[in-house]
Amino acid sequence: MLVRLAAFILIALTALPGRAFDTSARQALVIDYQTGAVLLEKNADAAMPPASMSKLMTLNMLFEAVATGRADLSDTFTVSETAWRMGGSTMFLEPRHRPTVEDLIRGIIIHSGNDACVVVAENLAGSETAFAHQMTAHATQIGLTSSTFLNSTGWPEAGHVMSARDLVTLASRLISEFPQYYPYFAEDTYTWDGITQPNRNPILASALGADGLKTGHTEEAGHGFVGSAQQDGRRIVFMLGGLESAAARKVESERVLAWAFREFENATLIGAGAEVVRAPVWIGAQDEVGLVTAGDVYATIPFGQKDNVTAIARFEGPLEAPILSGAEVGELIVSIPDMPSQTVPLLAAEEVGVAGFFSRFGAAAGRLTAKALSSAFGDG
Repeated sequence: MLVRLAAFILIALTALPGRAFDTSARQALVIDYQTGAVLLEKNADAAMPPASMSKLMTLNMLFEAVATGRADLSDTFTVSETAWRMGGSTMFLEPRHRPTVEDLIRGIIIHSGNDACVVVAENLAGSETAFAHQMTAHATQIGLTSSTFLNSTGWPEAGHVMSARDLVTLASRLISEFPQYYPYFAEDTYTWDGITQPNRNPILASALGADGLKTGHTEEAGHGFVGSAQQDGRRIVFMLGGLESAAARKVESERVLAWAFREFENATLIGAGAEVVRAPVWIGAQDEVGLVTAGDVYATIPFGQKDNVTAIARFEGPLEAPILSGAEVGELIVSIPDMPSQTVPLLAAEEVGVAGFFSRFGAAAGRLTAKALSSAFGDG
């Protein structure tokens, strides 16, 4: 049975080709954080060298250690000669230093310190190699499908790879799972041992609401950035990779954010418990049952297109009693301009028991009569 609805409902989970954005990045993924809607993707599943953006996984491991009690923000870690001799971006740690975990978090986020990453790896796992193995194993557990880590820093090493989708997934996890630590990403500067360094986030000072996360650059990878920004309660998370310069990275990040906030909006299209449609019931204690969705349906849609969202309810009807409250009994097929159809489960809003004997007898008699008439006069 098909029932056409006037109500609008949508869960946006796929790309919206009608609002395509042309980016010069080699890899790109832009999502709405609240709904998971993919606004733009380009080579999003290609494995690539992530450079310092892979430090986000080192931070994830450290955040988990603190959140679970294995470490504390005030704990001090030792600095090995290996960590002290690390090249590239550093926090300027020395073997005489005893940085706290909180110092190291800031040193990794703000200074992009390779030395700080090695200190974390060695103190949590005994060696950087062991820590990298743990990173790779844990990556699969948290939904990263294209990530292999060979070090804690993103230092160029054949086989150390991530994808744009993995980086956005990881960034979203840091925001959702560790809100107590996420504010570190928005700090402008950090001073260690008398040396002050600025946050490398290229758009942190922009008016776009940027508050994270991590840049990366090597000759092979080009210039990349995993970023996030929030405006009026709506958050965008994105990754851009393979850009030709730091200047291009800054400009493209600003363009992507301005486009994502301007061209799309979020809306609650149906509230929790609101009846979507009523379905007929066979031999039930009542003739109909309301169908609802599980909770609010919150969606990302192209700006100004809410009135063009349509939906069709589909279920095998009439539904046969008994029906349990909350049982999945159908689905809502929803469509929006320029994107594939989506489905949302429909649930019974209430329990419906079986009708009494005489009601069941009457319903059965009616069905037998209908079958007899069909047999007498043929099927047409």
